[in-house]
Amino acid sequence: MSGGLSLAGALLLGLLASGHCLLMCGGIAGALALATPLNANGRPRLDLLLGYQFGRIASYMLAGLSLTGVGAALVQFVDQDHVRLALRWMSAALFALIGLSLLGRGRGFDFGLGRHIWNRLAPIGRRLLPVRNLPQALAFGAVWGWMPCGLVYSVLFIAWLSMDPLRSAAIMLMFGLGTLPAVLAGTYGAGKSIGFIGRSGMRSSVAIALLLFAVLTAGGPWLAAHSGLHPHWLQFDCVSP
Repeated sequence: MSGGLSLAGALLLGLLASGHCLLMCGGIAGALALATPLNANGRPRLDLLLGYQFGRIASYMLAGLSLTGVGAALVQFVDQDHVRLALRWMSAALFALIGLSLLGRGRGFDFGLGRHIWNRLAPIGRRLLPVRNLPQALAFGAVWGWMPCGLVYSVLFIAWLSMDPLRSAAIMLMFGLGTLPAVLAGTYGAGKSIGFIGRSGMRSSVAIALLLFAVLTAGGPWLAAHSGLHPHWLQFDCVSP
């Protein structure tokens, strides 16, 4: 079943969401840089800084893989035409909700899941400090990735709607890679130098793009039947009814 968000779209969404990432994770990244052991040049060890980030992205992928794996196992027992229709409308609704939230200065949705998970994982993260080696950095990053963030969990639910565990993991990978430059910039104290990506105009562009995704997803069958667009451009195997 084709997903509601392409891999390129997930990467672009991560890049455009960089202002949000600086706001949410820039302080954490900067604090970690101060607490990270130094190399021979007196700078925080790059391998550990990257370990935090790739651990964080790995947790996004694990979330996409596990959540979608459960969903895919359940929907195989249901009429697939009905599943396809339901997923199309759920995806369109979620795109629209996130877009409207961003236009209204919101931060996306985690539906209460993020805080529940974080309360269980935060003590593990504290036990990993201070970080002295790469395995610790990867493990701490993996815990960090579950921190409550409405935008990350919103993208996770969009990825879940693909009902393809590997595709969902790939979507979360691309989204995480899109956020990487901004969070690394925060680590090196360069957040202000790329602050333009957090301006309201960029935020509005993300919101408008998501609203456009919502329209294309909901109207896929009609567009396929009347516009001459190739069906594979559209969402959830959108063919004319």
